[in-house]
Amino acid sequence: MSRVLVADPIAEAGINRLREHAEVDVELKQSPAALVGRIADYDALIVRSETRVDARVIDAGSRLKVIGRAGAGVDNIDVDAATRAGVLVVNAPSGNTIAAAEHTMAMMLALARHIPQADQAVKAGRWERSRFLGTELRDKVLGVVGLGSIGREVAHRAQAFGMRVIASDPMLSEERASQLNVKLVPFEELMAEADLVTLHVPLTRETHHLIDARVLARAKQGLRLINVARGGIVDESALRDALRDGQVAGAALDVFEQEPPGENPLLSLPQVVTTPHLGASTEEAQISVALEISDQVIAVLDGGLPRFALNAPVALPEAMAFLRPFIPVAEGIGRFYAQVGRQPTSRLEVHYTGEIATYDCSVLTAALLTAFLTRFSAERVNPVNARTVAAAQGITLVEQRDARASEFANLISLQATGDHAETRVGGTLLLNEPHIVTFNDFRIDLVPYGTFLMSWHADRPGIIGAIGTLLGQKNINIASMQVGRDRPRGDAVMILSVDDPVPESIQADIRRIPGMADVLTVTL
Repeated sequence: MSRVLVADPIAEAGINRLREHAEVDVELKQSPAALVGRIADYDALIVRSETRVDARVIDAGSRLKVIGRAGAGVDNIDVDAATRAGVLVVNAPSGNTIAAAEHTMAMMLALARHIPQADQAVKAGRWERSRFLGTELRDKVLGVVGLGSIGREVAHRAQAFGMRVIASDPMLSEERASQLNVKLVPFEELMAEADLVTLHVPLTRETHHLIDARVLARAKQGLRLINVARGGIVDESALRDALRDGQVAGAALDVFEQEPPGENPLLSLPQVVTTPHLGASTEEAQISVALEISDQVIAVLDGGLPRFALNAPVALPEAMAFLRPFIPVAEGIGRFYAQVGRQPTSRLEVHYTGEIATYDCSVLTAALLTAFLTRFSAERVNPVNARTVAAAQGITLVEQRDARASEFANLISLQATGDHAETRVGGTLLLNEPHIVTFNDFRIDLVPYGTFLMSWHADRPGIIGAIGTLLGQKNINIASMQVGRDRPRGDAVMILSVDDPVPESIQADIRRIPGMADVLTVTL
């Protein structure tokens, strides 16, 4: 059985789900050295935000297939190192969506109505109604930075409060924003117009200190800021200064750059509402996240595809239903070319024609690349790192799509450029079975499973008979045969399905037949 190491606490429901499919060890609060020392024994690692999975851990995990982050953010995982090692990184971004959205609204309301400060005053025996004059959310402009799943849920709830929602998200189309009743604006415009700003972006190089002194200085006077995303997105020193001089009226922070925040000066400011990273801390969210990450890890270990992969192409479920049968086609093309190309490759062009071209075909491209590169690369190659390995070998990859149907309803074509020639291979799905249907200028029909003897020869009478006679004399059984030619009495290619690989000594005998150009054993 596969072995899974759970290094941070997740709900017991997730542990139980994992144990139905794998051997599971739960070891919490390990030192970095301890984790490096034991990770080599495991096929999967599951963490939350506490455990740092750096390149040392990944390099030591010689069996690792997948790292699961029980939550959304993966800033504690070296995704680049995982990609280079061919280790899939998956997360559970939707399991805590509602919890994080509701916590954002709670922080927004607490900030607008001074609820924590008023609570403390009453409990201290002070009845200070005039001191805690609040502001209504109705008719205020809410700026949502990052309109992913959580940002969309926040926008929906804010609209129920009568707020006008604007958003900044470079990945969102105007059409989709309109469907959400949200106005898309540039980030600088959002900061200048919004009364309240809520952050829902991951922590990356680009978003580190996204909210800095310059941005705050240009923001709308009296801004209220909410961060239930990740610590480090806000420059805390700049926020402290903006709160002290009144440019920012208040801040509600669930996350900090350093957690716990220690002697952070923000904690002493009365305009700041804080919670200890509680965005996903509901009973329902903990169970949902644990099940979501466990199911994805199980899928990977069973050879399937996860819903949320951060470093490998994954299609939406509805797209995958159409694309999945074409994966063996793409793999067959990759394996076939790896054996018949027979020259260094500098450029691979993958063309998708027909209905298949209306989908994101990166899953198929990754499958084709993996099948091709595995035959040559000494390192582990899989759909996670196939593009990286190809680039490291100096191979340029081009993907093109054309929805216009050709002779076949759907066709995957590979055009490979080498030092001296081009090789072209095409495949499709016929009766739910993968078929390779073109090879250079030849029409063929090859189901890419088994062992084949391929010969290149002149299209002349007697050559095929001579090959068959020789194989019969050598006790090589032929299961099937097909021949393709570019023109009558031109060049021909023959593909024989044989029960066993043909030894090189017999191939040498075949090459000596008059009219033969070459012969090759292909195993698919």
